[in-house]
Amino acid sequence: MVSLLVKETLYINEVVLGTGFGVIVGPYVANVFDPRGWGGAEENRITLEVMRIVLATGLFAVGVELPCAYMKQHAKSLFVMVVPTMAFGWVVVSAVLHALFPVLGQVSALCIAACLTPTDPVTCAAITRGRFATKHVPVDIRRILSAESAANDGLAYPFLSIAIYLTVETSTRAAIGKWFLIGWLYQVILGTILGAVLGILFSKLMKLSHRKGFIDRESFIAQYLALAIFTIGVASSIGVDDLLASFAAGCAISWDGHFNVQTADDSFSSVIDYVLNCGCFIYIGAWLPFESYNSPELGITPWRLVVLMIAILVLRRIPPLLLLYRWVPEVTSWKEALFCGHFGPMGVSAVFVSALALTQLPTPANPPANQGQLLAAMIQPLVSFIVLGSIIVHGLSIPFFNLGRGVQSRTATFTYTWTRTRTGGILPDWLLYARRPENATGFLTATGTGGDVEHGMAASGKADPETGAVPDQTVNSPPSAAQVANPVVTAEEVVVTIRNDRNPGNSGGDEVTEPTEVEEQNPDSTELDKRTLQPKIVAIPQ
Repeated sequence: MVSLLVKETLYINEVVLGTGFGVIVGPYVANVFDPRGWGGAEENRITLEVMRIVLATGLFAVGVELPCAYMKQHAKSLFVMVVPTMAFGWVVVSAVLHALFPVLGQVSALCIAACLTPTDPVTCAAITRGRFATKHVPVDIRRILSAESAANDGLAYPFLSIAIYLTVETSTRAAIGKWFLIGWLYQVILGTILGAVLGILFSKLMKLSHRKGFIDRESFIAQYLALAIFTIGVASSIGVDDLLASFAAGCAISWDGHFNVQTADDSFSSVIDYVLNCGCFIYIGAWLPFESYNSPELGITPWRLVVLMIAILVLRRIPPLLLLYRWVPEVTSWKEALFCGHFGPMGVSAVFVSALALTQLPTPANPPANQGQLLAAMIQPLVSFIVLGSIIVHGLSIPFFNLGRGVQSRTATFTYTWTRTRTGGILPDWLLYARRPENATGFLTATGTGGDVEHGMAASGKADPETGAVPDQTVNSPPSAAQVANPVVTAEEVVVTIRNDRNPGNSGGDEVTEPTEVEEQNPDSTELDKRTLQPKIVAIPQ
């Protein structure tokens, strides 16, 4: 009931709100909702499947939202940001775990570190969407963070499987052999191929059905969720990496942009994704095992957990990205590298991987009889505390992490405070914080036409300042010489924004590229007042 107010004033998204609400209704406060009381011995299986569905649908959404053929065009950057960064974080986090919790062996520490290695795509949406992101974070950074969070989620399997095999197998040679054949060739590579093939097949079938008039719009939109769940089911049934399969299916189905065009201005997928995310973090908030955060018999004490949290935030991603950002064209300065390193949140993916690990580990005795049982007893208390800390730190640090004008000068932006559906109805403002394709034609330009050069798609419509969010729209062409107040070198150096204060008599807070007629709500009546905004172009020096 107050979520929009909190988001607009404090930039706090559904991740923090949902987790806080889950804690309140959970067993430690109101005791209304207790996920750990479900299913008895199968409680971990329920948690695993809930996280699997939310993660897979989120990864499919990320794949759909990326521009056409994005993964092919940015393969080098993604490789640098995913593989060496994950490997560095995996080794460093395991070393910190082993130092703080000496009862854990090196292999057990590697297993827990594998749960904390991937970046959570659901929590990452707080950085790549919303008002703060469009005002302060360049579009290239938002896209590379989204793609990286999706790719490294699926690649957590090999890091986890090698640690599990070394723990449960009696022979190191057998463990490495299974890791290569099952962890890499079967789960990762076959899973990626399976997802890509399913995405391509469904893309072709839906284009054929649409061209022949066999499918209506509602059924076409429903494929957004149906294909994600179908891919999960097929991948899980044959034992391959279902997360990578879902991401690959999302990328493949939108490879040529046809699927994006058909689903861009519909809010169904955003509503479904938003509901799943909220429900998932309410579940996590109620699932958190607070009583396990002080277990001296296992070596778990609050001060050790706090030190572990601080060490992970500082050492897991920031050092490798500061060293490697020169090989990532999308990251142009150490400030942006620091931003990317800091915003590597841990959430749904960490809970999922820890639940998956428990399915491969023995049931712990009290006290644990061996290293495998000790790992099974400690993995979720440690992972869940880091998840809670990451939600708090990353969820609340967004409004304080301002990259400054040096970052903003890279983006030529037309900033809006409204959106509307194909039929002209106003969409709820909270939808702008849920997942939507960045080429959504529901985000309309001011009177006239404006092109989305990032997707090769056009958008047009009349300005209607009703809501308060600010999705962005790239200006396709530089302003004319008569409109430029100061000389500029390139169009990318011009920042053009519309900041609407809903005051028809005040045009000082509005900036446009050309004389533009807009409508504003008259605060004294129900009428819409028309006025013309005059251009105000700002030159950003190199």
